Amino acid sequence: MKKQDAAQIYSLLLKEYPDARESPTTVCRGTPFEVLILTILSAQTTDKAVLKVKPTLFSKYPGPQELSKARTPDVEKIIHSLGYYHAKAKNIIAASQALLDNYGGNVPETMDELLAIPGVGRKTANIVLYHALGRNEGIAVDTHVRRLSQRIGFSDTDNVAVIERDLMALFLQETWGDLTDVLIAHGRATCDAKKPLCDQCVISGKCRYFRNGKQIA
Repeated sequence: MKKQDAAQIYSLLLKEYPDARESPTTVCRGTPFEVLILTILSAQTTDKAVLKVKPTLFSKYPGPQELSKARTPDVEKIIHSLGYYHAKAKNIIAASQALLDNYGGNVPETMDELLAIPGVGRKTANIVLYHALGRNEGIAVDTHVRRLSQRIGFSDTDNVAVIERDLMALFLQETWGDLTDVLIAHGRATCDAKKPLCDQCVISGKCRYFRNGKQIA
């Protein structure tokens, strides 16, 4: 896809979802510590489910000092409703300890430093960097971004690392963070995994999936 076409698609979606970044249903709101922990918890789980445990989790463990000292069973009890809660409990406790040991209790501001924290991959790091720290260093590729990138024609692969590179090559760096939010909003509202609403889509005329006649009725 040409950069000009990609820019037009982004412009249309941005107009359709102007409040995507500020959605109250996202985990990407709060202090850098809260965004980090919630994003780790959001893997393989909906934001809605994570937000349900947020008040209890942070009322008991408001910062890395408190969470680093938590007993794993106590944290598991709070996040039990989330997928992979055993591993996630261990990761957020270990992540809190890493913040204290290596960064003075603060969330680091570089990709390499974030990737060294337990439970943090590029998707989580990109979300934290943009939403918590205001830095555009990459593009968070979640399940919606991956699906839409393939359908629309931004990328031809299922590999999230390659998809991120393809998107970074197509779009201006200043749009990277908001691009993720806009694609997620479109994926939730219109471009569903099983039944995309192609007849209601503002970019159907520019979408490879639609042009190829593969839309699901």
